[in-house]
Amino acid sequence: MTAVSATARASISCVVADDHPAVLESLARVLVDAGYDVVGQARDGETAASEIAEHEPTVAILDMRIPGLNGVAITRRVRDKTGVIIYTGFSDSSLLLEALDVGVRGFVLKEAPLEDLLRAIETVAAGGVYIDPVLGGALAGAAGAEPLTMLSPREREVLRLLADGCRNDEIGRRLSISSETARAHVRNAMRKLKADTRTQAVALAMRHSMID
Repeated sequence: MTAVSATARASISCVVADDHPAVLESLARVLVDAGYDVVGQARDGETAASEIAEHEPTVAILDMRIPGLNGVAITRRVRDKTGVIIYTGFSDSSLLLEALDVGVRGFVLKEAPLEDLLRAIETVAAGGVYIDPVLGGALAGAAGAEPLTMLSPREREVLRLLADGCRNDEIGRRLSISSETARAHVRNAMRKLKADTRTQAVALAMRHSMID
């Protein structure tokens, strides 16, 4: 992924939520130093949801298990206006699958390099999906032990565009197919990957190196 300019980063607003004060302060400082606009901070779920509702940030970086509303519950409230990234120390596949189902767009482990978090912010801000490779492994494991059916070249193209944040109509325009045909390719890819959601299909395809 190509790094965005300082001007582009300044246009990306963020709310950060973590119940550990040192982590919250450190993370907010890192984001400000990197050029992002941190518009809100929170140490519990209710405050996080309120900050997101008030500021409507481009991206919210949330700990999965903060007091009150957890990351999944917050996402249900804000997913239509804000891209949610779960920044977590846990890689429990059931929690991750639940989060995918409600519309979380990014997952980053706290042990990952900070550059990965910045990459996730830029990807989600652009409408795409970012899955930490380790978390992608948990998702792949949750999908079952059976070998995955190979995707067709067209299905891989469609999933790449989904990962970039494109909707069915945009995918259709880029590939010179109808939006209904694009939707059919998405459904086929989900079936082959044993995925319950479009985001999960993208994550699994990335994990198995079917798309890059």
